Amino acid sequence: MGQLFTAWPVWGLIGFVLVYFALDRLWPRFIGHLEETIVALLLVTITLVSFSQVVMRYGFSSGWTGALEFTRIMFAWLILFGASYALKINAHLGVDAFVRAFPQPIFRGLAIFGALVCVFYGVVLLFSDWLQIFGANARGGAIDYWSKIYKIGIGLDELSYPDWMAEAFGLRSNRVHRWIAYIVLPIGLGLFTYRSLQA
Repeated sequence: MGQLFTAWPVWGLIGFVLVYFALDRLWPRFIGHLEETIVALLLVTITLVSFSQVVMRYGFSSGWTGALEFTRIMFAWLILFGASYALKINAHLGVDAFVRAFPQPIFRGLAIFGALVCVFYGVVLLFSDWLQIFGANARGGAIDYWSKIYKIGIGLDELSYPDWMAEAFGLRSNRVHRWIAYIVLPIGLGLFTYRSLQA
């Protein structure tokens, strides 16, 4: 399955978003609670790890070597996943006093324009192949970046699997694979683009 997903990461992401769309249509309350729970768990995890790290470091001159890297990764997950959830519940900060002063048809047109700009932003961050239009000889974007990280198979700097897990699964290195932490890039941006289309 890993090679198939690496060979077709765009189709994998489209499939994920379509399944997510179907589940959101079938069970909207469940998906809403799931998204809210994921965001809350990420925030609680960041808070607990940071607090325990401060207590361990200053109280006991000890600590967890991967705590900073772990909280950075969880924060990235919170931002990328939370952006799509905030779009869903209309919680993004916006200065709409100026826009709301327009008549309803113009306001609606401006709202659609804003949603299309967000879709464009999500697509640009997902693919970034548009750089080739300007002569750049490189591919980029979240999907391509994640795919490269998956193929290379490198681990994170400080986070590592427990020894028993590395032995049980026959891992060559006990460092947590970087692609696991970075999977949120295409997923978060894909959900953001989906929610922008939905808006």
